[in-house]
Amino acid sequence: MSTVNHHCLLNLPHIPPSIPPNRRSKLHSSLSLYRKPERLCSLSASLSLSPVNINECSSSSSSSSSFEKKETEEIESIVDGFFYLLRLSAQYHDVEVTRAVHASFLKLRVEKPRLGNALISTYLKLGFPREAFLVFMSMTSPTVVSYTALISGFSKLNLEIEALKVFFRMRKAGIVQPNEYTFVAILTACARVSRFSLGIQIHGLIVKSGFLNSVFVGNSLMSLYAKDSGSSCNDVLKLFDEIPHRDVTSWNTVISSLVKEGMSDKAFGLFYEMNRVQGLGVDCFTLSALLSSCTDSDDLLRGRELHGRAIRIGLMQELSVSNALIGFYSKFGDIKKVESLYDMMMVQDAVTSTEMITAYMAFGMVDSAVEIFENITEKNTITYNALMAGFCRNGHGLKALRLFTEMLQRGVELTDFSLTSAVDACGLVSEKKLSEQIHAFCIKFGCLLNPCIQTALLDMCTRCERMSDAEEMFDQWPSNLDSSKATTSILGGYARDGLPDKAVSLFHRTLCEEKLFLDEISLTLILAVCGTLGFREMGYQIHCHALKGGYFSDVGLGNSLISMYSKCCDSDDAIKVFNTMQEHDVVSWNSLISCYILQRNGEKVLALWLKMNEEEIKPDMITLTLVITAFRYTESNKLSSCRDLFLSMKSIYDIEPMTEHYTAFVRVLGHWGLLEEAEDTINTMPFQPEVSVLRALLDSCRVHSNTSVAKRVAKLILSTKPETPSEYILKSNIYSAAGLWHRSEMIREEMRERGYRKHPSRSWIIHENKVHSFHARDTSHPREKDIYSGLEILIMECLKAGYEPNTEFVLQEVDEFMKKSFLFHHSAKLAVTYGILTSDTRGKPVRVVKNVMLCGDCHEFFKYISIVVKREIVLRDSSGFHHFVNGKCSCRDRW
Repeated sequence: MSTVNHHCLLNLPHIPPSIPPNRRSKLHSSLSLYRKPERLCSLSASLSLSPVNINECSSSSSSSSSFEKKETEEIESIVDGFFYLLRLSAQYHDVEVTRAVHASFLKLRVEKPRLGNALISTYLKLGFPREAFLVFMSMTSPTVVSYTALISGFSKLNLEIEALKVFFRMRKAGIVQPNEYTFVAILTACARVSRFSLGIQIHGLIVKSGFLNSVFVGNSLMSLYAKDSGSSCNDVLKLFDEIPHRDVTSWNTVISSLVKEGMSDKAFGLFYEMNRVQGLGVDCFTLSALLSSCTDSDDLLRGRELHGRAIRIGLMQELSVSNALIGFYSKFGDIKKVESLYDMMMVQDAVTSTEMITAYMAFGMVDSAVEIFENITEKNTITYNALMAGFCRNGHGLKALRLFTEMLQRGVELTDFSLTSAVDACGLVSEKKLSEQIHAFCIKFGCLLNPCIQTALLDMCTRCERMSDAEEMFDQWPSNLDSSKATTSILGGYARDGLPDKAVSLFHRTLCEEKLFLDEISLTLILAVCGTLGFREMGYQIHCHALKGGYFSDVGLGNSLISMYSKCCDSDDAIKVFNTMQEHDVVSWNSLISCYILQRNGEKVLALWLKMNEEEIKPDMITLTLVITAFRYTESNKLSSCRDLFLSMKSIYDIEPMTEHYTAFVRVLGHWGLLEEAEDTINTMPFQPEVSVLRALLDSCRVHSNTSVAKRVAKLILSTKPETPSEYILKSNIYSAAGLWHRSEMIREEMRERGYRKHPSRSWIIHENKVHSFHARDTSHPREKDIYSGLEILIMECLKAGYEPNTEFVLQEVDEFMKKSFLFHHSAKLAVTYGILTSDTRGKPVRVVKNVMLCGDCHEFFKYISIVVKREIVLRDSSGFHHFVNGKCSCRDRW
C-alpha cells in the first residue's frame, strides 16, 4: 500500500445515512456469527483491530512451501469474509462495519485491488465519498474498475465535478484506459451538470476507442444529446441510426427526445416501428413518454389507444403509467376517469399526489386538492408548488401566500416556480405593500434575471396600483430577455387600470419596434384590450391578421374574438365567429352566453343553454353563474326554473354552489323584487357570505327603494373587515350615504395605509381611430372648452325637457351647488358630449364605454339627451349595454 497524500484529497463532504436500530443489531449479530473460529479463525482478531500474526507465521516457516500455501489460503479466506461483511454493511447501512473491514484490510499489508474496489463501492453506497477516495489514493495500482466505481459513485452523490476530476486524473495517468462502464459513468456526470461540450469530446474518444458498438454507451450518448438544449432531435436520431445494437432503452431515449421537442407524429412513427421489431416489447417508460405527448398535443384518440395497450400488456399497475394517465385525463376534463385511476392504484408516490393536486385544481375542486396535500406524509417542494399554483389558478391569492409563508417557516426549498407563484398570488390579492415586500424578497434572492419571475413581477405591479413601477421595469427590460410577454403584461395593465389610450399607443409602438411578437397569446391579449376599449375597428384588423397568420384554428383565439365582438356591441359577428370555429370548448359557449347577457337577452341565453344540454356539453362553474344571471333578463314566470337550476347544481352537475352562484341568484331575486327571499337565501348559506353577495342585495334594495332590508344588509357589510379596495369603497360609501362623514374618512384613511386607492372612474369614446378618455371634471382634453360649452347647452335643454338632477349620488360633504357641479361633470357626460360634437354621421349611435357602473343620475340624463338630440346613445358599463332611444333605456331602469 502506498502512503496517502492528503494534499491530493478532493473537498468531499460526509453524507451520513440514517440507520434503523433494528437493522444495526441484526448486522452486528451477523458480524459476531462470522467471527466464530470454526468459520474463520483469523477474522476475529482482524475485526477487533488487533494485529494478525501472519508475519510471525511466515517468518517461522518461510522455508516450508506447504505453510506458504496454507497462509495464502488463509488470507484468501479472510478476504472472502471481508467481501461478505461489506455486502452486509451495504445492505444494513452500517458504516462502522465497513470501517472495521477497512482497518483490518490495512493490517494485512497485502495488495488486493478487488477488495479495494469493493471498499470504494461500499463507502460510496453508504454516502461517504471522502473515505472512498482515501481508499482509492492508498491503492498503488488502481484498475479501471477503481476509477469507474469512483466516477459512478461521485455522480450518484451529486458530486459530478469531482467525478470529472477523477476522469481527468485517469486520462492524465495514461496507464488505465476507460471501458464501456467508465464511459457510461462519465457521460452521465456530464449530462447532470450540463457539461455538453466535454461530453462531445468524450464522444470522439468513444469512437476512437471503438466502444460505440456498446448499447449502453450508445444509450448514454443519446441521453446526453437529448438533454443538450444546443443539440436537436436530429443529433439523437443520427446516433440512434449509428448504434448497431438497440435495446428498449435506446428506443425510449429517442422517443422521449422527440416528445420533448413536440414532434408527436415522429415519436409515434418510431413507436409503431418499435412494435415491429422481433422480441422487443414496450415498457412503462415508453407508454409514459407517449402519454405525455398526447397530453401536450391534445391527442385524445391516441391517448385512449395507449390506455388500452397498457391494460392489455399488464402495465396498469406501473406508477409512471398511472401517473401519466392521470395527467392525460386531467387535460381532457374527465374527473371521473382521473379519480377511478387514482382509486385503483395499489402504490402511489409523490408524483401521484402532485398529479392529483394539479387535476383537482384544474377542475376547481380546491378542497379535494387540499385534502390530498394534507394526507401526504413527506411533503416536498414539488407538492407545495403544485398546491400553490393551483390556488393561484383558482383565484385564491391569500391561500397561496399563506402556503408560501408556511414553506419559508418549514425551510422548504424554494424554486423559481415557487417564487413565480408567490408573485402571481400577490397580483391576485392586489395589495400594494405586500407586492413591494414580495418584490424585495425576489431581489434579495437574486431572481431578477429569471425571465418568468421578471415577467410575473411586472404583471404583479400592473395589478397592485404600481403602474409607474411597471413602466420603469419595462423601460429597463434587459435586452437578452424576451420582452414580448412583458409587453402583453403592461398592455393588460393599462386596460385594467382604465388607461386604454396608453394601451393602444404602446401596442403600436412595440409593434413598430418589433418588441411584440404576434402569436396566439399576444393576439388574444390585444383582442381583450380591444374588447375592453370597445375598439371595434382595431379588433377587425387583429381578426384579419389572425386569419392571414393561420391562427384561426386556435380555440382560445376564437373565444377571444367572440368576447371582443360581444363587448363591441357586435353580437352578429360574435355569433358568426362561434359558428365558423372548427371546435368549441366550454369557454366558447360561455363567451357566447356572455354576449347575450351583455345585451340583456335572457331568452337567447336559455335557448343556448338548452342546446348545450342537448349536445351534452358539460358546464363549468362560470357557465352556471352566467345562466343563473340570465334569468334577470327573462319573464318573471321563469323564476321557478332559476330556483330549480340553483338547487340542483350539486346533484345534476356535481358543482357545489359557490359565492359567485349565490351572488347571481340573489341578484335575480332582487331584480324581481323578491328581497325577503334573497335575504333568506343569504341567511341560510352554508358558509359565511362574502361582501359581493351582500352588495347584490343592497343594490336591489336601492332599485326597489326598500330601506328596511337595506339597513339590515348595510349593517352586515359594516361588520365585515374589508379585504379589497372595492370593499373599502363600499363601506365608505355606506357611511357617506348615512351622513357619517367622519367614519367614512376613517375607512378611506385605513385604505390609504394599506396602499389601496380607489379605482378611478373613466369613460372613453373612439373617434377617428383614437381613444379619447375622460375622468370626472376632466380639463386635459384639447377641446375642453367646446366640450364644457356643449355640455352646458345639453344640460339646459334636458332641464327644459324635465330632467331633474339627483344629488343623492354625490357622496361628498359639500353644499347643494357643488353637488350639482360634481354631478354635471361626470366622465360619462363628458364623453357623450364629445361624441355628439364630433359625430357628423346622422343615424349612427354615439358609442361610449365606462369602466364602472353608470350612476343613476347619468342614466336619467342620457334618456333625456336621446330625446333632445334625436340620436341613439349606446353606453357599456360594468353591467352591460344601455341603449338610450327616445327617452327609454333597454335595461328598463334595472341594472
